[in-house]
Amino acid sequence: MKKVSPLQFTPIGGGREIGANSYLIELEGHRILLDCGLHPKKDGPQALPDFSLLREAPEAVLISHGHVDHCGAVPELLRRFRETVPYSTPATLGVMDCMLHNSVSVMGTIARERNVPGYPLYTHEDVEYAVESAVAVGLDQEFSVCGNGNLVGRLRHAGHVLGSASILLRADGHTLFYTGDICDTDQELMAGLDPLDEAEGVDTLIIESTYGANLDADQSRYQEQADRFCRRIADVLNRGGSVLVPAFALGRTQEMLNIIARHQDAGTLPPVPVYASGLGRAIYEVYNRYPDYLHPDAMLQPLSRFGRVGDVWNRDNLQALLSEPAIIVATSGMMVENTPSALIAEEVVQSPHHGIFFVGYVDPETLGYRVLHAKKGTVLHFGPSRPAVKVTLENIAHFHFSAHAPRNALHEQINRLNPRNVIFVHGDPEAIDWMYDQTGNGRRKFCSPLGETIELD
Repeated sequence: MKKVSPLQFTPIGGGREIGANSYLIELEGHRILLDCGLHPKKDGPQALPDFSLLREAPEAVLISHGHVDHCGAVPELLRRFRETVPYSTPATLGVMDCMLHNSVSVMGTIARERNVPGYPLYTHEDVEYAVESAVAVGLDQEFSVCGNGNLVGRLRHAGHVLGSASILLRADGHTLFYTGDICDTDQELMAGLDPLDEAEGVDTLIIESTYGANLDADQSRYQEQADRFCRRIADVLNRGGSVLVPAFALGRTQEMLNIIARHQDAGTLPPVPVYASGLGRAIYEVYNRYPDYLHPDAMLQPLSRFGRVGDVWNRDNLQALLSEPAIIVATSGMMVENTPSALIAEEVVQSPHHGIFFVGYVDPETLGYRVLHAKKGTVLHFGPSRPAVKVTLENIAHFHFSAHAPRNALHEQINRLNPRNVIFVHGDPEAIDWMYDQTGNGRRKFCSPLGETIELD
């Protein structure tokens, strides 16, 4: 029986929510952060992890992937602790370069429009330093995390978005596995996760819980959703309308564009123009640079196939965009005010022959949720300074495309790896509680709130 070293785990962000995901690991005298993100529902310094919980500088931050709730606070972390070394896959670094520079620009806009104190949290120069100081590590390549060789890391393909990785950490007497965000099934462009061999002997498993309370996710099938999505699009186009697809810039935009292109090539969608908005296009170029991180059978279309959405802040341009049948894939996925998808939707909901099809999670507190649940005759405000509009559109729908593993797959992951300790993270309280109650039985289980340290052996 191997001697097990104690490990301390402290959420400095995230924990019992999907927030500023960041987890402090103390093992073999080392301090490591797993992810360092921004809270998607908060503005200003409140969006950061609680860096006051860091008594000393972390030696490293291991970044699972490029979504802002997992990497968005890395520039601020490095501004405070210049000696901390970031690690991630090369593809994730390419994604982060786009996402974090965009975050600076968005924070600047919010500071001007809403007078949010403390914004932007960091500068473009801080982003450049973070990306340039990072160490790029290929999948399944062992690396010494802190330089002295007694803490070894390995990144495993997680199947979530381009470059996403689960993180295996091995010290003398303790093996930790952090799933990050994982997808166990194939998507249009991404292959499902590469399962970790149970022979690795995981002592502590830190596992996402995003869909812990979502029964529908267990029953959804990606390709069935794709086919139903395209049939609904074809119905709108054949009646002379246009379709707006609000989509997250990283992952969902690239997936939707390629699903649409495949169906157009097969003749199941009319050959109308397809448009994509700015950040989604920039990240598409990163997908082009890292084809080895895609599914071996993925057919990534050239970006030139998709037109630019253009200046949707100009109503004349917007009306011209909608004057002929077209498909528009635009950020943001939850239709945050004053983003391309929100500005386009404001026009689309006033015309009964168009369609709006959501393809990802829509938070109940967002404009997107209000649009998704709007009935004919509903009056909506698309921004504090914008006039109210009456909804005449009835063709509004939601499709369950997910880049997260459903709860039955998470349950199987726990049973297969058979860890001694299970820590549930990255889920709303209801999801965390379901996972805690229904999975991992017979093992030590934890769901620590912000700032609570647990010691594991």
